[in-house]
Amino acid sequence: MSKAKTADQINPNDAPLAATIPIDAASQSVKDVAAIDLGSNSFHMVVAKVIGQELQMVSRHKQRVRLGSGLDAHNNLSHESMERGLECLAMFAERLQGFDVENVRIAATHTLRVANNAHIFIQRAQEVLPFPIEVIPGEEEARLIYLGVAHTQQETDTKLVIDIGGGSTELIIGKRFEAKLVNSKQMGCVSFTHKFFSKGKLTKKNFSKAIIAAQQRLEPLANQYKKKGWDVALGSSGTIKAIKEVLIGLGYEDALITLKRLEHLIETLCEHDNISGLDLKGLTVERQPVFAAGVAILTAIFKALSIKEIHFSEAALREGVLYEMEERFERSDIRMRTTENLAIKHSVDLEHAASVKGQAREFLTQVHDELGIKKKSPLFDLLDWSSLLHEVGLSISFRGFHKHSAYILQHTNMPGFNSEQQLVMAALARFQRKSLKLQELPEFNLFKRKHILSLIRILRLSILLNGQRSDEPLPALNLLLKGDTWELTSNDEQWLENNKLLYADLMIEQELWASAEWDLKFA
Repeated sequence: MSKAKTADQINPNDAPLAATIPIDAASQSVKDVAAIDLGSNSFHMVVAKVIGQELQMVSRHKQRVRLGSGLDAHNNLSHESMERGLECLAMFAERLQGFDVENVRIAATHTLRVANNAHIFIQRAQEVLPFPIEVIPGEEEARLIYLGVAHTQQETDTKLVIDIGGGSTELIIGKRFEAKLVNSKQMGCVSFTHKFFSKGKLTKKNFSKAIIAAQQRLEPLANQYKKKGWDVALGSSGTIKAIKEVLIGLGYEDALITLKRLEHLIETLCEHDNISGLDLKGLTVERQPVFAAGVAILTAIFKALSIKEIHFSEAALREGVLYEMEERFERSDIRMRTTENLAIKHSVDLEHAASVKGQAREFLTQVHDELGIKKKSPLFDLLDWSSLLHEVGLSISFRGFHKHSAYILQHTNMPGFNSEQQLVMAALARFQRKSLKLQELPEFNLFKRKHILSLIRILRLSILLNGQRSDEPLPALNLLLKGDTWELTSNDEQWLENNKLLYADLMIEQELWASAEWDLKFA
């Protein structure tokens, strides 16, 4: 699928993407889309138009927020850092007036992954910017970074992509548009600045400590990366861009980053007493406080992975988010591929899972209006995926398999899913059977608790009705909602008379529902 950029945004190192809009573009459907990256150091937004099957970049916006520097020793965000973030989002909101909710995707990374009070910031942010904020796992961040870089670079067989953020560093090896080896390490230019350059001192000793610490974190994966190999190494985002610009200022006009040049850069930095005194051509005032830590981390990566040279890529996480949004308009959703792969990996009974999925989808379709769930809500897909994966825990043990399933769905790397989507699926798996200890249900930011509780009821009923795994189809069933009472009915008056085991199971389920103050009836 071809992509298009505006003329002033085409990088000479980029692949020759579609440079113009087709002549008949006016007759094609046009859709405005936007992607926002809530990073630890900066917030970024890209806006584009989808014209037919092309993606045309319209504008890019960036604001230094330093959210990560607002984390205290207990991983709580300060009021001041939240305010800086909210001010930025208020500016972004002005640009996004008139955008449809489904055409804006906001991805939050390391700082909001680790902050204990992230939910407070997200709640306040949605009052300013009325679009869902997804906190994405580190591996998902890495995959999306790779996707953004891969879509904007010349085609090569395999690529190593490196992104050093404020709180984490992502390393990915991939082929074409698919990430093959993905890692996210908790080391970033903000966190390393606090740890190794807290007083602003620029000494070879401080650099050595920072480099060794980063190498230690990379040690478990270094051999795996070197064994897999790559044809070209690419760096993305602000840290590597700043290093490239400073190296150009030092006379390396080809913009290549090498270990020898990084060592020269460290020597140059150590000629200054303090970070605050840095005056290097190409280094912005905003990047100055965390620059030394970024140089140390990249030097460690060069040494750990034996990298010869790195080229810079303008694209990063937000472009990856944007391109994936565009792909979902036309192509199969990566989340379905992830679901299918996970089901196969854990030897799920696919025929049974498909039966549960079909019944669950039918029930939700029947009652979504009464539940206040829109027909295009992502909850439909989440219920589908949960139905297909509710038995992954059986690969560990039948005893307590619902808890094993919940753990797998919450903690497995699942490309395409954000943290809350995985949390919803884990919750549905956790409460698919046995007692309903609803006080253990986690809090959600993107979804309403009452809707998750409704999905739990639907999934439980769908699993129970297919519990005998029989080839004999069940009669058509209707789910009726009368206030807080849920009632199962069928046009076949003998459906329970002919299914005595099912009737016994429904009686037990009725008691379990009653313990949670739910009311289940069946005719």
